[in-house]
Amino acid sequence: MTETKGTLYLVPTPIGNLEDMTYRAVRVLQEVHTIAAEDTRHSGLLLKHFDIKKPLISYHEHNKDAKEEPLMELLLSGHDVAVISDAGMPAISDPGADLVLAAIDAGIPVVPLPGSNAALTALIASGLDTREFTFLGFLPKKSSHRKELLERVATYEGTLLFYEAPHRLQASLQELYKYLGNRPIVVGRELTKKFETFVRTNLEALQKAEDLVTIKGEFVLVVGGAATVEAEAETTETMSTDDYVSAVMMLMEAGTAKKEAIREVAKRLGVARRDVYNAVEAAQDT
Repeated sequence: MTETKGTLYLVPTPIGNLEDMTYRAVRVLQEVHTIAAEDTRHSGLLLKHFDIKKPLISYHEHNKDAKEEPLMELLLSGHDVAVISDAGMPAISDPGADLVLAAIDAGIPVVPLPGSNAALTALIASGLDTREFTFLGFLPKKSSHRKELLERVATYEGTLLFYEAPHRLQASLQELYKYLGNRPIVVGRELTKKFETFVRTNLEALQKAEDLVTIKGEFVLVVGGAATVEAEAETTETMSTDDYVSAVMMLMEAGTAKKEAIREVAKRLGVARRDVYNAVEAAQDT
């Protein structure tokens, strides 16, 4: 074992758009000895795209205990190791956090690289408070744990950030409304990808018109803090013409004809069909 220890690099990867890979991230991945990847097949495609040829070690939630020791041995023997996740920042809702702690305990340098992150990407485009916010990741699987968490953060004044999967989205939106009340919410879908969309509305409106959000892809939910709780009668007043366009485009993407999509959105939101039509036409003319 050499006296010089290796460095553990935390390297973000794109959350959908390969153009978001930084020059520094590519260079580091080209220079390290080994790359620890959440899914080696998925990451293999990324590395191939950037012509990066390095040994890959599978490192994920289900094998982290078994793989931590060989990774630490590499670092302690002087080899640099990079940790990447399937998308975005490693060590956030990710077992990379455990490897970071082990490296710190062993006196191994940990170097984080800045880069893509879905939660912050959605937050800065949400129009909600960015001065104070809390990232809560995916809601717990057990209903009792979800209830406990949401009741605990119900009085928090900062913006709340959640991740959610398509099959859980509608149930989670219902529980957010149940435990947090009627608040503004921005649903970010397929961020940085071709069909990136933002739906800016409130939790009550989503209870009445669930299919405002296309249940497909990956989601970030940005929810207003406790001070933004609205009276239940206020369902669509905060919606803008951009929101009309987003709702229509998502229906069209799902296969609904343009005319029918405009009619459906107007009906759900209780607004004039002409207003929705004009908003869509203006958006398509720009």
